[in-house]
Amino acid sequence: MKKEKRQKKILELISERPIGTQEELTQALLAEGYTTTQATVSRDIREMGLRKVSDDGRGSHYEAGVSGTSTTYRQILSSGILSMEPAGNLIVVRTVSGAAMAVGAALDHMQLEGLAGCIAGDDTIFLAVRSLDYVDSVLRELQRFVA
Repeated sequence: MKKEKRQKKILELISERPIGTQEELTQALLAEGYTTTQATVSRDIREMGLRKVSDDGRGSHYEAGVSGTSTTYRQILSSGILSMEPAGNLIVVRTVSGAAMAVGAALDHMQLEGLAGCIAGDDTIFLAVRSLDYVDSVLRELQRFVA
């Protein structure tokens, strides 16, 4: 499977439940139909800027963020987004090559008011905004993470 889809799935998995090891994450991906290795998962974790946080003395888990504003999401957005341009009630987001799926997953998890969803390719994302009234506010909110 493509790296972008796998990384999006990683973000989904670690936001759904605490995952504490690379092996556990590899097994979770395998259970979802993603054939991968621990070495690949290790590279993904590094590329995505994920970090481990403590579970109050019970261990640790990878952080996907809370309410979409975590350091992880900020890193993905700031390092991945090159430009944003409104086009009617869409926003066209250009990313570095191969980063669109990870940026799209981060945007989906942020649950921005007015953002209906996104479609990501390799280096371009189309953000569907609920109406023209929300386009400027969505752009301003995204600019906070990119600047």
